[in-house]
Amino acid sequence: MFVPNVGYKRSRQVFSDEQEAEREEYIQKAAKLYYGHSAKEVRSLAFDYGVNNNVKFPIGWSDVELASTDWFGGFLKRKKTLSIRTPEATSLSRATSFNKHNVGRFFTNLSEVYVGYKFQCQEVYNVDEAAVTTVHTPAKIVATKGIKQVGAITSAERGTLVTVALSVNASGNSIPPFFVFPRKNFRDYFLRNGPEGSAGSANKSGLMTGQDFRSFMLHFIHHSRATRERSVLLLLDNNQSHLDISVLHVAKENGVVLLSFPPHTSHKLQPLDRAVFGPFKKYINSASDAWMKNNAGSTMTIYDIPFIVKLSLLSAATPRNIKAGFQVNGIWPFNRDIFTDDEFLPSAVTDRPYREDETLLSVSLTNSVGDGVPSTSTSVESSPTPCTSTVGSANSIHTHMCYLKN
Repeated sequence: MFVPNVGYKRSRQVFSDEQEAEREEYIQKAAKLYYGHSAKEVRSLAFDYGVNNNVKFPIGWSDVELASTDWFGGFLKRKKTLSIRTPEATSLSRATSFNKHNVGRFFTNLSEVYVGYKFQCQEVYNVDEAAVTTVHTPAKIVATKGIKQVGAITSAERGTLVTVALSVNASGNSIPPFFVFPRKNFRDYFLRNGPEGSAGSANKSGLMTGQDFRSFMLHFIHHSRATRERSVLLLLDNNQSHLDISVLHVAKENGVVLLSFPPHTSHKLQPLDRAVFGPFKKYINSASDAWMKNNAGSTMTIYDIPFIVKLSLLSAATPRNIKAGFQVNGIWPFNRDIFTDDEFLPSAVTDRPYREDETLLSVSLTNSVGDGVPSTSTSVESSPTPCTSTVGSANSIHTHMCYLKN
């Protein structure tokens, strides 16, 4: 007895399930390499793939040499792991510097410091700077449809920058921020209505300099209560101001152990970048927008920024966010295998064969590191002393500061 087909018939696919799975895997790998494809490029690749594999496809594809938008929409519906995303701009230096060698060396240094000093979570700190300007990015608003231009008031066309240095520890606590103002001399009234316990300095540019960071170190030592008998670990990037000789001397004299991240890896390794500064900048824009509405007709100045920062830190530098920043990169709890192989894929574009002469160059550079480089490794009995580890290659030389036991 003949039974007719009932219900809806599945629409014909241009490619087989196996062919589409192959396309899906290729698109995912390209995105992980930071060389992802746009929607139009995926359609172009689908057309080329069909031509090269003698796949029967609609005639309309040949007219524009692209797969149709209908095919692309259906492809995304069938492949639930894919979606259209807005990528974050990542420099080639960051993509290639975050590799297994650099990250492994950092975790080796971190492990040696943990073992040598037996730090607790409340003694592991991270410091970084963020720029706050008097001109904010307005939030989205509800307006009339069809209007080509919708405006929002900002303080000026070009803003004035103030640097904010923030330090947090792995237990979820933070130290009052340190401000660097673009003025010749610092005055206490600069910090009016700012976060309790905050401090500051001033220079012509408003950027962090070696002398300003030395002032921050004194502020940090006061609040962290670091001493030679009770050392604390401070993780920081390789900014030139952080490696000023006066900063290293103050750190050593007060028991602050400095460990730097490898160059161009702070976007992955730095706790503040991973979990605090993202929401902090969003809350800065929201607080600045509210300030402009509450002070209609007034211009925001650099002396209003401490109050804006105070409001933003209450929501951004929460214990939950801070702890997540230390956990997501394996700093605390310690986990050197926190990063998967996929996260190192962008650095694969500059992989090259191992060469013995580069190893000899690295050894030669390490042996001669003292020539022309200020040294802070004075010998102290039964106390930690700083060392300098130098990584050499045919293209660059990077110096990482750390403190290890004799």
